[in-house]
Amino acid sequence: MAIIRDNRGALLASNLSQYLAGAANTAGTPIDTTEVVKILNQFLGQGEQVNGDVSLIANGVYKRFGSVDKVTNKTEIVTSGIWSGDSGSLTAFYTSSAQVQSATGKYYIDVYNLPTSSTASEVQFSLAYGDINGYGAPNLQQGNEDSTLPSKAIYKQLKNVLLSPDDEYFSVYQSTTAGGKNLENFYAINVNRARYKERLDPGNFSINLVGSAGTVTLIDDSGGSDESVTTAGRVYNIVSGSLNIGSALTSSIQSYTASNGEGWGLFYPDMGIILLNPAALVSNVDTTLAAANSSLAYVYHNNSLSSSTYSGNSGSVALLKVIRDGGDFQARRTENVSTSHFFVRANNREFNFSNNPTFVTGSTGQFAQSLFERDPKVYITTVGLYDDANELLAVAKVSKPIEKSFDKEVAIKVKLDF
Repeated sequence: MAIIRDNRGALLASNLSQYLAGAANTAGTPIDTTEVVKILNQFLGQGEQVNGDVSLIANGVYKRFGSVDKVTNKTEIVTSGIWSGDSGSLTAFYTSSAQVQSATGKYYIDVYNLPTSSTASEVQFSLAYGDINGYGAPNLQQGNEDSTLPSKAIYKQLKNVLLSPDDEYFSVYQSTTAGGKNLENFYAINVNRARYKERLDPGNFSINLVGSAGTVTLIDDSGGSDESVTTAGRVYNIVSGSLNIGSALTSSIQSYTASNGEGWGLFYPDMGIILLNPAALVSNVDTTLAAANSSLAYVYHNNSLSSSTYSGNSGSVALLKVIRDGGDFQARRTENVSTSHFFVRANNREFNFSNNPTFVTGSTGQFAQSLFERDPKVYITTVGLYDDANELLAVAKVSKPIEKSFDKEVAIKVKLDF
């Protein structure tokens, strides 16, 4: 039942009266029910309109949708895990030795879900070290292809993407003061664009870090905090805590700062970027995560780390080690999906026969089963959506065959996401 409010009821009555009066004043003019339905539908919202074609029966394999058979321009919010296979948890981390040892490896390293020798291996995220002073990078006077200050390039690139033009530094907590500490360097975790699609889901991010100085689980502070919106979208503080997945509890925050009183970092869900404070990581995770300083102005940060796996790459490999030892990086994505719903209706007099050659037999086309002459039965397995030129646009499969006969009617809802 639809309710017409305000002055629309009076307008409907007036329009109907004018139409009916005009038909009555013309001798022999019949009342066109289609026109009456058209006038009525002008005052009804989508989903409330009357279908003037409900009495029409499809005699062939096609049936045109009526006005009440379609619900379009709907938007649904869909969440899923960001890692390959829509997984919400990544527990294995691999790199490409060729990329790590290349010139690009001095800027960032890609992290994969499987060994790169596997055809199913895909980039999940990238790691990089940024320093506003260019520490942890070679001197430009070296005059070779590596003389491009990788650490400074990373800092400036993310500054241009994430900060407003008048902001020179990223800032995190200093003791109890939000934004009290300017970050001159950071570790960046950049989630692959294909992984997070539209945006990461705040409140569903968690990463375990395990090092020689301790273990910490980092989450964001989106739950219960005021949302900060910047030119790069929303931004949250990285804090230590727990998501409490699998329990009735909401995520719990343990501390906004590390033991040195500095904040852990920043989370930009709309850009898929996580920035971590090296000084905080040194205090609670591992001393190898220390930021580069003036004594490392002309060499690659952490170049002196032992083992070829963790050396020579601007500190990114040191962060990868504590992530790998932590063994769990959880995150989910959120995206708005446009949907359309089509209601496919087969009433009792429609679609009771089949074009399948096995439905008939003999040269005269007799029914293969004599009972089909008075009581045919078929099974609906597939619905096709066509355009006006009878070109197939989409196919929908039912979960199991649906019996159709003269004493049965069927309604199937087809949902299209795009």
